[in-house]
Amino acid sequence: MEKFYSVLLNVWREACRHIELKESTPAISSLLQKDLKLEQVLAKRVFFDSCVIETVALGFPHNEIELSRRQECSEDEMQKLKRLIESNDNVYFFHPSTMNEYDFLLHTRQETGSVMVCPLIRDEINGLLLFIASSGHTFDERSRMLIQALREPFSVAMENDVRLLELNRLRKAAEADRRSLLSRLGREEIVDTIVGQNTGLKGVIERIDLVADSDMPVLILGETGTGKEMIARRIHYSSGRKERPFLRVNCGAIPPELVDSQLFGHEKGSFTGAVFDAVGWFERADGGTLFLDEIGELPFAAQVRFLRVLQDGWFERVGGHRSVHVDVRVIAATNQDLAAMVAAGRFREDLWYRIAVFPVVLPPLRQRKEDIPTLGEHFVKRAARRFKLYPVMPNQKEIALLQSYDWPGNIREFASVIDRAVILGNGKSLEISKSLGWAGEYSDTTPKVDPKSRRHEQVHPEFMQTLDAVTRVHVERTLHQTNGRIDGPHGAAVILGINPHTLRGRMRKLGIDWKSKRNSKTNK
Repeated sequence: MEKFYSVLLNVWREACRHIELKESTPAISSLLQKDLKLEQVLAKRVFFDSCVIETVALGFPHNEIELSRRQECSEDEMQKLKRLIESNDNVYFFHPSTMNEYDFLLHTRQETGSVMVCPLIRDEINGLLLFIASSGHTFDERSRMLIQALREPFSVAMENDVRLLELNRLRKAAEADRRSLLSRLGREEIVDTIVGQNTGLKGVIERIDLVADSDMPVLILGETGTGKEMIARRIHYSSGRKERPFLRVNCGAIPPELVDSQLFGHEKGSFTGAVFDAVGWFERADGGTLFLDEIGELPFAAQVRFLRVLQDGWFERVGGHRSVHVDVRVIAATNQDLAAMVAAGRFREDLWYRIAVFPVVLPPLRQRKEDIPTLGEHFVKRAARRFKLYPVMPNQKEIALLQSYDWPGNIREFASVIDRAVILGNGKSLEISKSLGWAGEYSDTTPKVDPKSRRHEQVHPEFMQTLDAVTRVHVERTLHQTNGRIDGPHGAAVILGINPHTLRGRMRKLGIDWKSKRNSKTNK
């Protein structure tokens, strides 16, 4: 009896030592070989619904037996097996002469010794364990007791193997989804390569590397389209929070009356339409980083509650009476002059001091034109992947053309121009001049014109209005051309070189109803 328990203890050790059943089964079979005179041990997974039996592990691997071998059975065979298992949950003993009825469980028709079939059951029947004795040998009562004692460790190992299989399936599905998303975005990785990190942005990278590994708030300052979100992601993925969430919130795209609910969440019944509890952005980003883009658009009242979260991590949901604590690193960004807004009383001075501990200033593209050749190649490759076209790299003339423009929309405008150039070239050329809209003026026989002066010459008297009025007219004309479409490769956001969320925020301020634009054109 002492030897019996010693063998059983060693079996449990092997079952717990290996994650996969195909690794533990040979190790356990070797332990049992001396006592049971085994020819083979087969671990099988049973799928009653699909009438399939799959061999997932072998005790003594042979070349003629393949792992993961799937055997389709008839409904009669599966029902016969099910009745056998349900009749008694013990080990089933078969003499070679009585095994004919169940020989579909074996891989061989050759002469063998006796066979023991052991159902593996946890919450449900998920497998079988077959012990096949060497030719001429028969299992005795001691063998039956030992094999019956092996049911529990093998059932645990089989259940773990099923869970591991499901985890691998989910991992592959998630990886396929990730690759599909990256393909649609034209990227190779989630975090884009920062082009110019050793040239035009070298000083910025050195600065953010100093603060990336701390929890200090960072304020990113720069014009629209300079890549503030990309820098924020670089900070996050260079920090100890890189395995936790990175969430981006565009403060300018949130209606003022919904800011508190969006940032801090709300309790059921706290206002009309609050039919369930909602978790805000701060709770979703717990343990990670929250990137607040266009922080200057945050309403004055919400700035007070935001300041408290920055100070101690505590806040209350809208309509709630319980304080919630989060551990969130905040990275803010703006293209506005926050210092001037503080002086004008439109931004809280104490919040300004809190978020501006470590400001990072991104230079506009016109100040880092040495990066344009590399940027051109980068965005051509990205566009070619997105549009499934052959990548045609820009030549020296095209590089000079790109460098002659001052890029008021910065990197975002640059990427849009390259996208259009790739589409217009259709994989045969790169139509930079057509994409910029200056094909005639940038020919070999025409002297170059300063883009700044060209824009001034095109300003007509009727457009000598406020900036908001000019912007409204331009956006409305663009929406008319796109039939009210904002997102997508042919939407207004791409044409204007602006983020769709930012465009919607500006349209809301300008009183532009893009839905009516779509409907009006459709009805004509």
